Amino acid sequence: MAFDGLFIHSLLHDLTPTLVDSRLSKIYQPFNQDLILIFRKNRRNYQLLISANAQYPRTYLTKQTIANPDKAPIFVMVLRKYLEGSVLQSIEQVGLDRIINFHFSNRNELGDQVKLILSVELMGRHSNVILYNKQDNHIIDLLKRINPDENRARILLPKAKYELPPLKPGINGLNISENDFKNLSHDIDASTLVQKLDGLDRDDRNELLGYLEDDYSFSSFKTFFNQFDNPRAFVLKTPRNKRKIFCYLPYHLDLEKESSDPDLNMGLDDFYEYQANRDWVKQRASQVERVVKNEQKKLSKKIKKFEKQLNLAENSEGYRIKGEILNAHLPQIKPGVNKISLPNYYDNNAPIEIKLNPALSPARNAQKYFTRYKKLRDSIKHINEQIKIAQDNLRYFDSIQTAIDNADPQDIDQITDELINQGYIHKQKKTRRRKKVTERNLNEFKLSSGKHVLVGKNNYQNDWLTLKKANKSDYWFHVKNMPGSHVILRDNQPSEKDIKEAAEIAAFFSKGKNSAHVQVDYVQDKRVKKPNGAKPGFVIYTGQNSIEVTPEEEEIMPKKIEK
Repeated sequence: MAFDGLFIHSLLHDLTPTLVDSRLSKIYQPFNQDLILIFRKNRRNYQLLISANAQYPRTYLTKQTIANPDKAPIFVMVLRKYLEGSVLQSIEQVGLDRIINFHFSNRNELGDQVKLILSVELMGRHSNVILYNKQDNHIIDLLKRINPDENRARILLPKAKYELPPLKPGINGLNISENDFKNLSHDIDASTLVQKLDGLDRDDRNELLGYLEDDYSFSSFKTFFNQFDNPRAFVLKTPRNKRKIFCYLPYHLDLEKESSDPDLNMGLDDFYEYQANRDWVKQRASQVERVVKNEQKKLSKKIKKFEKQLNLAENSEGYRIKGEILNAHLPQIKPGVNKISLPNYYDNNAPIEIKLNPALSPARNAQKYFTRYKKLRDSIKHINEQIKIAQDNLRYFDSIQTAIDNADPQDIDQITDELINQGYIHKQKKTRRRKKVTERNLNEFKLSSGKHVLVGKNNYQNDWLTLKKANKSDYWFHVKNMPGSHVILRDNQPSEKDIKEAAEIAAFFSKGKNSAHVQVDYVQDKRVKKPNGAKPGFVIYTGQNSIEVTPEEEEIMPKKIEK
């Protein structure tokens, strides 16, 4: 079930009493399509997320910690000017459409009271957030400005008059009386009636049709719609393991119940947390990922080139053989020829064809083969060194990609700083102050024994955790021979079960998180060292033991301690 009209109707049941009469205290835009509005009421703060993301537009109260960017976009500056300090007077849905209007009351520079509307349109790729004056309907500003040639239905620019988008007329099922239902059901079948209703997505229509096929009556119809006035959050899975969230529990769809929550906002926050995090990380990490992928591509090409050269060098014996055969038959070679066939005494005197430079003497041609052979043999050591350097660098960028995959949005700045310091990203003229790594940056888990595990999510955090935070007697975990997080088990005498659970966490936060069998090394932290001049995150260790585990997200993530 998506954010359709009926879902929004249910959501406003919780949202309206919570937010109406509150004061809007802060506004910021952490990501391109997302806004955070912080309301203050009864000495409590409520954080409202509004997302105009094309794939999953949504709005709900969130408890996630989302960093406020250093620089505010223009739209946020406008919102702050007109709405900060204003009182939210009401929240209204336009019919059963995916449009929510937040009505604010504020005073302008002259002290006159003004009525403003923040219209949130949750309509897929056409989603937008629009601020306009209620008195004259003129748009003050909007999140996505649309040129007239891109949208001829209405003008979406500042100073234009706000108009509703083209809406398909339908029947509001919440307002249908028993008399209305009898008249409709007399003329049309259940399938046609369902299609005429407004505010339902495909899942809602199929579920309602199931109700009406069981019993085509007003009682059955009303039972379905009454659920939207008493919403809860239900997360269900399709046969292909796709997760969906509903504000009621469907019985007629092929879905398996995963979880439920009496608080719809809380359920939405939990449901979208992972996907929103991935989307926010993707937005913040676009520059970093571009650098990483370019470097990985260049290094992979370089390694292939070096391996080709190494293969040529290791198979260079033929040049020496040709040189020796030429030397043995110098009197038979006439000057000026460009090739000659001679008996190869290394292969039972079978004829071997040797190319010659007609401008050189036979002896100089032989010497040229010896020189080529020596140059290739001498290059083997250098090529091997270059291959090792390229492979080490490729592993480094694999570790950066793994860090991005494990990152929360606020971790991306540290990864960017690392690549700036390593010279892979140009330093901007105006640089932000680098934030110190603290324990709050790390992921923290509580094992079934009650012991705590700390997890670094990028190379800076890994270095800080292993070399500064951990006690020397704590146990250090890392996947074997692949990029992954440094993991510290805060105990000096862990049980076998502690070791297994900590190893599963290390495997989950690594490149092998989707593998069935992951080898994890573990050793006391005092045996882990960082070589001088090594890149961030790189360490060496001795005396380790290993354990093979299978990381299961369902077992690992419930152990995470939320901060």
